[in-house]
Amino acid sequence: MSPTLLSGNEAVARGAWEAGALVGVGYPGTPSTQALEVFAAMDGVYAEWAPNEKVALEVAAGASMGGARSLVTMKHVGVNVAADPLFTLAYTGVGAGLVVFVADDPGMHSSQNEQDSRNWGPFARVPVLEPSDSSEALEFTRVAFELSERFDIPVIVRATTRISHSKGVVELSGARQSVVPGDYRKDVGKWVMMPAMARARRLSLDERVRQLADYAEKSPLNRVEMRDSAIGVVTSGVCYQYVREALPEASIFKLGMCFPLPAQALADFSRSVDRLVVVEEADRYLESSLKVLGLTPEPVDLPASGELSPGLVHRALGGDPPPVRESVPGLPPRPPLMCPGCPHRGAYNALRKAKAIVTGDIGCYTLGALAPLASMDACVCMGASVGMAHGMRLAGQGSARRPVVAVIGDSTFAHSGVTGLMDIAYNGGDAMVCILDNRITAMTGHQQNPVSGMTLQREPAVEVDLEALCRSIGVKRVRIVDPHDLAASEQAVREEIDSGELSVLIFRAPCALLIKEKDQPYAVDDNLCTACGLCIRLGCPAISKGEDGKARIDVTICVGCGDCVQVCKFSAIELTGPACEIGGV
Repeated sequence: MSPTLLSGNEAVARGAWEAGALVGVGYPGTPSTQALEVFAAMDGVYAEWAPNEKVALEVAAGASMGGARSLVTMKHVGVNVAADPLFTLAYTGVGAGLVVFVADDPGMHSSQNEQDSRNWGPFARVPVLEPSDSSEALEFTRVAFELSERFDIPVIVRATTRISHSKGVVELSGARQSVVPGDYRKDVGKWVMMPAMARARRLSLDERVRQLADYAEKSPLNRVEMRDSAIGVVTSGVCYQYVREALPEASIFKLGMCFPLPAQALADFSRSVDRLVVVEEADRYLESSLKVLGLTPEPVDLPASGELSPGLVHRALGGDPPPVRESVPGLPPRPPLMCPGCPHRGAYNALRKAKAIVTGDIGCYTLGALAPLASMDACVCMGASVGMAHGMRLAGQGSARRPVVAVIGDSTFAHSGVTGLMDIAYNGGDAMVCILDNRITAMTGHQQNPVSGMTLQREPAVEVDLEALCRSIGVKRVRIVDPHDLAASEQAVREEIDSGELSVLIFRAPCALLIKEKDQPYAVDDNLCTACGLCIRLGCPAISKGEDGKARIDVTICVGCGDCVQVCKFSAIELTGPACEIGGV
């Protein structure tokens, strides 16, 4: 055994590898992304980014059906997209082990909502395992493959941001289980979910869940830690760590399997303590489940949203204060900003000048909603911008003076924007759609996608031709513009708005972080700057306002994109050089 330091995501990848998983499929989404990236770099595996989570689960289901243990990764909102196959795969069961790794984001560090993926257990009727640290993330993932095959069912391994991103010591066995795919044998009753077969598999699922409930009663994934019987805490996941720190003398029922629950073991624990309480983040899933079992945990005054902490648990339940500082007062806020040289800035500059109502989407470009750009009006979920723009037009919104425009990224368009555009074309809509094509899935850390020309495992791939794709589904007006050419961008936006037809405007320029060789940085000539503030309104982090109101450019982070030069009416911004006074340094 070899001890090493791993994050929860790295441990999940290692656990899948040790279990002999051959196939990994997913869609990038923080906090889950790293798990598949790490798995993809391991020996003897195949891994790919799918266009979306539904496709990812379907690919993994086919691999499982063909006899290969398979791992699927996604964040919590991705399960919504994958729910259609997930529910039916609970009926069909698996061939080889099929594990779905889901990372929730309590506190919404990088998400548009909070969801508690433990609810998918009773909803889809699939087992849910919840590790509380990196060591358990490895162990539980390995066990999940065994349970999947033993009970003929997909298994969810659920983590949260703190588990996925924090690191802990893990003992690596160094061994990888050898799982050789067997020959596929036709079994229509198991795999073809027509009503007659589905009814039989529904009854089979009832029996498998009953067997899982029996297993949960004795499962080593769940454990009781008896200490002071004055209080007993039922908890799971990272909340177990908070309870141990805040209430070191409390007795704990630590649930590693959140569905099915061990009803009898929980009842026995309840009788062994004076007070029974539940500590959990997000939904009151465990508390409600215990009440269904006839147990009566005491109410605990914990937040209904966001992350917990040792301090919050201590304040709610008493005990010795935890020996940690939870926050440092007085730190200035750090609002999220587009990077210096981000190509999205030019697109939003044009849309702002057009006074557009912008239905936005999920990605770096969501930051266009923030000041000073303030050029986005809505952001709901992946792909929603396109359909919402069509809906706004159906409601009578939009005119030449206040047009309705959808904004979506290249990866998000491939994920779920294509179908929205197809709907507009099919139903004769006239919305304008802007695809911000920066050649990468940027916000989650520069993952490849069907538009980028590279696979997850760094193999050359076919690039989706966005222009041809849009034309193929009936969009007649499709054009490409460089967002760093501000005048051309403004002209293109105005012409497409004035056309009165369905149109797609592709703003194409690589993410600033992909450009290896940066252009020479710019600086401000104080003698020419009039403090008009036009360059400040671009929202570039390299540009700030000095005490005299004049612009300053930090040449250490300026990448030389030249956007600011184009908006300056007084030629006050020029390339750095000996004759130029450099501001902001």
